[in-house]
Amino acid sequence: MAGILADGEQRRALLAIAVSQLFVLALWFSTAAIVAPLEEAWLLSSSETTYLAMAVQLGFVAGALGFAVGGVVDAVPARRLFTISAVAGALANAALLALGPGDVVWAVALRFLTGITLAGVYPSGLKAMSGWFQAGRGMALGVLVGALTVGSASPHLISGLGLEWQGVLLAASGLALVGAAIMSLGVGDGPYETKRSGFEWRQIAKVMRNRGFRLATYGYLGHMWELYAMWTWTAAWLLASAEQRGGSTGWVSFATFATIAIGGAGAWLAGRFADRRGRTRAAGLSLAVSGSCAVVTPLLYGAAPVVVVPVFLVWGFAVVADSAQFSTMVTEVADDGYRGTALTLQTAVGFLLTLVTIRGVPLLADAWGWQWAFPVLGLGPLVGISAMVSLKRSSFAAALAGGRG
Repeated sequence: MAGILADGEQRRALLAIAVSQLFVLALWFSTAAIVAPLEEAWLLSSSETTYLAMAVQLGFVAGALGFAVGGVVDAVPARRLFTISAVAGALANAALLALGPGDVVWAVALRFLTGITLAGVYPSGLKAMSGWFQAGRGMALGVLVGALTVGSASPHLISGLGLEWQGVLLAASGLALVGAAIMSLGVGDGPYETKRSGFEWRQIAKVMRNRGFRLATYGYLGHMWELYAMWTWTAAWLLASAEQRGGSTGWVSFATFATIAIGGAGAWLAGRFADRRGRTRAAGLSLAVSGSCAVVTPLLYGAAPVVVVPVFLVWGFAVVADSAQFSTMVTEVADDGYRGTALTLQTAVGFLLTLVTIRGVPLLADAWGWQWAFPVLGLGPLVGISAMVSLKRSSFAAALAGGRG
């Protein structure tokens, strides 16, 4: 089968799927990048701002669980589900422009709906990319998660360029529509695409009985404990640190974009490393580096940007480098007929966990100050490293990265 797949054909599919994901994921942090102007325009409290951030995660979890229980990701062609979801997300995001002071409930509802649509985008993008790659799948999914990372960071870049908050929202929706068009028209199904299967309740039980899936998911949970809280609150931490020091804060938006976006390179390089040296090793190293960065953040608080930004860049590089490998592990240990359900279930429980730290970090900041808000995120990587050690020692290691573990 591999012999009939031309390298050029794979490269075109890799580019098209990755660019589609990059553009659509601009929807995720479209409001997080414009917190200050939204608080002023909509008269939001800090708690209401947090609810806006959490609504996307809750919507994603609800959507992912619904898609998993309904077997949607295995029953509906991946590219079709991606396209429909991306268009719906773009419309929900653009609808925020019609809101104003007193409409916070509607705003939270629209962000919740956006999260549901993103649950149709992310796992289906993973499944579509897996359909094009067997050898080199870790690299390919690393590129995809790298695209997701840069796309998630893009609203911070757009905001930093000086657009009003309305322009940031419109730009994010416009990018999502372009991404939907590319996925629909710019790529076909790959030769390793799994056949569509109808839903059976046994799917969930079969996935959960798979110890390889469970260990990969424990690692993913340790990773997710840290990732989205770090992404969501980096701008607030950097701003508070800059204000503590005194002087300009104009660099914060660009530093936040760079901190998140550099994870794109991390995901790609970790994917290449994992294909050659093993997925558990790549994930374990990434977790160790990112967890260490979280722990040392109090020492950086109030320091000069030349000291703070390099450490956050290392953190941003490592914190998402392992993400694609947990998904790749699932595609390698799960039954092909339930690949989409397994991927969706893993992402659902992972994003459910993010609600704890997304809400917890600002509570710690209120209690102790931003200086001490991030070290708790280092607990997740400890759990993840333990899971990777167990997976490496298990019989499932033979299925990972061509037997490299």
